[in-house]
Amino acid sequence: MFHESSQALELCLSRSPPWEAVRGLPSAPKEGSKGQTVNMAAREQQRQHRPRNFRPRRDIFNEYDDTEFKKRYRVDRAGLLFITDLVQRVIGNRTERSRAVTAELKVALTLRYLATGKMQQCNADDFGVSRATVSRIITQTVDALVTQENMRRFMGFPLNRGEQQRMKAEFAEIAGFPGVVGAVDGTHVRIVAPHEHEEVYVNRKNYHSINVQVLFDAQYKLRDMVARWPGSTHDSRILRESGLWDIFEQNLAGPGCYILGDSGYPSKRWLLTPYPRPQEGHQAAYNSAHKRTRSVVERGIGQLKRRFHVLHGEIRLEPRKACRVIMACGILHNICKLRNIELDEEDDIGDEPAGDEGFQPEDGRPAAVHEGALFREHIARQHFRVAA
Repeated sequence: MFHESSQALELCLSRSPPWEAVRGLPSAPKEGSKGQTVNMAAREQQRQHRPRNFRPRRDIFNEYDDTEFKKRYRVDRAGLLFITDLVQRVIGNRTERSRAVTAELKVALTLRYLATGKMQQCNADDFGVSRATVSRIITQTVDALVTQENMRRFMGFPLNRGEQQRMKAEFAEIAGFPGVVGAVDGTHVRIVAPHEHEEVYVNRKNYHSINVQVLFDAQYKLRDMVARWPGSTHDSRILRESGLWDIFEQNLAGPGCYILGDSGYPSKRWLLTPYPRPQEGHQAAYNSAHKRTRSVVERGIGQLKRRFHVLHGEIRLEPRKACRVIMACGILHNICKLRNIELDEEDDIGDEPAGDEGFQPEDGRPAAVHEGALFREHIARQHFRVAA
């Protein structure tokens, strides 16, 4: 193999010297020939700085009306400027030399990618930058957005008792289920097959994904989001390894606060799941109210994925970057909720089940599961008793 490669290299070198192969210059003239001066001038001319050709950029703030602007970027003009203020310190340019891309345009480009899931769409649309620049800008902007500060500001689970009471009241209006402060589920976001540990990203439906834990309140606002586990990971394990588990296991959420989960989760005093085989009466009534109330999380996932189509398709990034893109979508979703930037058509069909409902939870400690089942029976008898 080495002998053949050496022969090929010798053949290339025998045809033309390496600098001629790179620069595409004619064969070097013999010393003293009449063309020597001409070729030296040609080389010198190639070494000179060539003027850069800048692609034109549209004025997106003035070109689109309000409806089209929100359709393309998922926020209104004021919302885009609000997001820019959050990341300006990191992505802003200190100079305008070489027509540097402004912070506003970087945010718009990133939002366009998240809205469509297609980097090439960003090239062709409004931005007048190369594909390599698009990729670099998206990474920079997403990293600037997904910070602990922004996650605490826009997505933290509330420990304030007044806010918890408000959340309980909003959930109770759905089907009369008492004490609920959130509905939890997992949803799979498809990714391209990773180069490393590819097999652990294959989920139950046989495609590569990140299994994302989400907790929604009754207003479809994200109260917790975990996007770091490969698709083969069970929902119950993700919850058990999350900060949300610690909050409730350590009683930091306060008494009388419950989360609703499907049958893929273990029953706990704070995590209420449906009866697997409900009997007529209070158990059936409990299950009915549980299903109607827990549908918030399915509908919330539907809104999140519909707002940011990058979560609907295949994220063609390595897992670490894909997880940060998912987290960015969660923060931006809550910013839209905070600023009352609604979708044009509210999603009423919800999200497809994550795939773990109906399977035995990984948390198989008999005592803990039995205690949770007993507490579920207590809640059902106390609040969903059916009159004879």
